[in-house]
Amino acid sequence: MFVAAISNKTRFSALKSTKKLAGICLIAGCNVKHFVFYSFKPMKTIKGPAIFLAQFMGDEAPFNSLDTIAKYMADLGYKGIQIPTWDSRCIDLKTAAESKTYCDEYKGKLADIGVEITELSSHLQGQLVAVHPAYDPMFDGFASPEVRNNPAARTEWAIQQLKWAAKASQNLGLTSHVTFSGALLWPFLYPWPQRPAGLVETGFKELGKRWKPILDAFDEAGVNVGYELHPGEDVHDGVTFEMFLEAVGNHPRAGINYDPSHFVLQQLDYLQFIDFYHERIFAYHVKDAEFNPTGKQGVYSGFQGWADRAGRFRSLGDGQVDFSGIFSKLSQYNYDGWAVLEWECCIKSPIQGAAEGAPFIADHIIQVTEKAFDDFAGTGADEAFNRKVLGL
Repeated sequence: MFVAAISNKTRFSALKSTKKLAGICLIAGCNVKHFVFYSFKPMKTIKGPAIFLAQFMGDEAPFNSLDTIAKYMADLGYKGIQIPTWDSRCIDLKTAAESKTYCDEYKGKLADIGVEITELSSHLQGQLVAVHPAYDPMFDGFASPEVRNNPAARTEWAIQQLKWAAKASQNLGLTSHVTFSGALLWPFLYPWPQRPAGLVETGFKELGKRWKPILDAFDEAGVNVGYELHPGEDVHDGVTFEMFLEAVGNHPRAGINYDPSHFVLQQLDYLQFIDFYHERIFAYHVKDAEFNPTGKQGVYSGFQGWADRAGRFRSLGDGQVDFSGIFSKLSQYNYDGWAVLEWECCIKSPIQGAAEGAPFIADHIIQVTEKAFDDFAGTGADEAFNRKVLGL
């Protein structure tokens, strides 16, 4: 009797759960025999390409309204858009938080255009949850006019914005949100003059105190929060993320908006970062960067403008980020969110960057396998057979 062998085996250590299946050993030249085998949990394919609209909104068509910019991006090949909630041309955040009807109509309109929402973004509002007084004048413009020049009122305004974002995300059927942490400690990043004992701990304790109620609101809404680990934020690398997690009691909704460009500029191993924190990666900004130190400047870049800095953001494919490695690792660890282009470049135009971004992301998305590559050679076995193989 000539028949084929079929089995799936656990191949990836990162996939922790297996499913026990009953099967039939069908091997050429042998008697039909029942056995038990295990299949690896199927991986999920990353969604995309998508694009963050913030850097493209402008005063001229098609960039001055949601309908027209969404159609523009859909025509370029984008399937998803990330919405900047501080821009009223893109969304009425308060109404979205209060009206499911508004959100249903909003999603329907975008579906008719050919795109869907990836996440809502509250980067500017998140920045204002915690601001050191040294930055008050520069960040005040992020807030609504009625709370400017009033840090306490501005903080409360920002917190309310985040809570609306949680409810709006729920009403839109979203599961992730992206933002900044804000910063109280950034002026003290370099330990000179010597920091007073306990200063960092006090700063993170206060940051956690402000964010815990916000994270609770997101938890009630069933939505994860991905913090973009960005210079200028107290939460800007793996170590500070862990400090923040401790400050919010390891809150299950506190996670990461993974953006490798910021890690290139910090000279942090952005691939190993995924190994460490993949379970907390809730969103992904596909953004390129390069770091070219000289005998005159390095990480700090000597107060130079973006075009002249050793570390600078680049359009996709023009920098040094190993996107093949990133997409492979995220797929291996079963990241099933969106790959969202955040375009920033000091050389290339945004029009060209957007046009090149969609095919770049599409080409890097891995259609994950549904079976082990060596299934053809699988034998399958039960415990008795395993003991026989081991000579027991």
